[in-house]
Amino acid sequence: MGFVSVVFFFSRAFCSPIAVFVQIQGCIICLCLAIGWAFAAFVRNREIKRMKHNMKAGNSFAFLCSDIHELDHSHQVHLPGVSVVMPLKGFGEHNLCNWRSQITSLYGGPLEFLFVVESEEDPAYHAVSRLLSDFKDEIDAKIVVAGLSTTCSQKIHNQLVGAEWMCKDSKYILFLDDDVRLHPGSVGALTTEMEKNPEIFIQTGYPLDLPSGSLGSYCIYEYHMPCSMGFATGGKTFFLWGGCMMMHADDFRYDRYGVVSGLRDGGYSDDMTLAAIAGAHKKLITSPPVAVFPHPLASDLNFSRYWNYLRKQTFVLESYISNVNWWMNKALFSTHCYLSWGFVLPYFMSMIHVTAALCIYIRGYAQGEATSISNGLLLVTCLAICTFIELLSMWNLTRIEVELCNMLSPEAPQLSLATYNWVLVFIAILVDNFLYPISAFGSHFSQSINWSGIRYYLKDGKISKIERTKDMGPIYTDLGGKHLGKKGAPPKDTFLGNLTLSVAQWRQPKKYDV
Repeated sequence: MGFVSVVFFFSRAFCSPIAVFVQIQGCIICLCLAIGWAFAAFVRNREIKRMKHNMKAGNSFAFLCSDIHELDHSHQVHLPGVSVVMPLKGFGEHNLCNWRSQITSLYGGPLEFLFVVESEEDPAYHAVSRLLSDFKDEIDAKIVVAGLSTTCSQKIHNQLVGAEWMCKDSKYILFLDDDVRLHPGSVGALTTEMEKNPEIFIQTGYPLDLPSGSLGSYCIYEYHMPCSMGFATGGKTFFLWGGCMMMHADDFRYDRYGVVSGLRDGGYSDDMTLAAIAGAHKKLITSPPVAVFPHPLASDLNFSRYWNYLRKQTFVLESYISNVNWWMNKALFSTHCYLSWGFVLPYFMSMIHVTAALCIYIRGYAQGEATSISNGLLLVTCLAICTFIELLSMWNLTRIEVELCNMLSPEAPQLSLATYNWVLVFIAILVDNFLYPISAFGSHFSQSINWSGIRYYLKDGKISKIERTKDMGPIYTDLGGKHLGKKGAPPKDTFLGNLTLSVAQWRQPKKYDV
């Protein structure tokens, strides 16, 4: 009886004006997400229609270019040179397929590939060596050993070393993560846009996550989906994804706008740093509609690895290069935390309303009590409808992006929407939005993070200290499940253990290693 009384008490409390406002706000958030995904779906679908129209007009190579005459030799010989720089760390189940998709690009201009590793002991070094031996003289590719970073993250260090090694005749440099699966015409599409508009500072794209079936993989998929709106503009955007960034090569040769020094001197996140530089100098960032890439997640991506990935993502907001950048990051931090818990709380309230209604139905309470619950059920119904619209819009965008990826890579195994579990998607939405503020506050108070076995410490928004310990840290990365080649037995890695350590770091950030 005590439990039922508590349920009725909260159900009535959740019908107060403030509580009603919170629940209506949850509905509004759902509808805003649905509208954003609907617009993104419109942009991607417009590209599908354009490609189909070109194919009907006789251009069977519409997945490469909109005008078949661009494939003429007279046009191809004038294409600019591109250096593709790929910073590597470890080797996982999807890396070979991803690398093959990158080096087998059908770009007709001068193209070189620079695989940059920390050392020859990295498992990626031997895997890439075997891959390149299969192609021998068919492609211009080399492996570069960058050594250890001392002033920035290892990824940024690898990128900068790769930029130093690029061909002197390259006009553009393309940074790719090793978990990016390119389409045959991706390099050409990015280059074409850069040639059309020389004012473009950075061209970027975005991944289409392919969940492996675990809750952790669906949490990653859900985490990325809201950001997909900013990358599906078909043009100008304020967002930047470090997995795919094409820039002018001379910007790195001559350190224009401080891109090299900004990254090298304490840089933690490549995309956040470059986005801040673009904003400070009012430079243009664009994302073409065809720049969406399949991103298969590791088949053994457990919940603990998702939590570590989330910690790294929220830690990004603690890095900055200027006071304006600091204010923007804090505004994003506050807004995201508010909206995340503002999204989850109405579902908790709805659960209380439904529980109270079930108690009335089963135990037969007075009509007056039932009347007081009816308003709560009305709010539950509104939230359910808005949630259905949100998931439908999310499904539609995913469906269109799957179709677009299949059209852009006709020779690759076709992707299917049938592999997505939408019950797990809904659960992941709640889990991810509940955990985000916890992770964000943990990152804020710790000011340190473990990234692939390397611990970085921040001071004034920049890396101030780097610690490496051979026998400590994870032996696998989070998303791709890549083996990092660590020695010694891997530590027992559980979500609760990592969460406990994160909380403990708020007071003693240097004693613990997540």
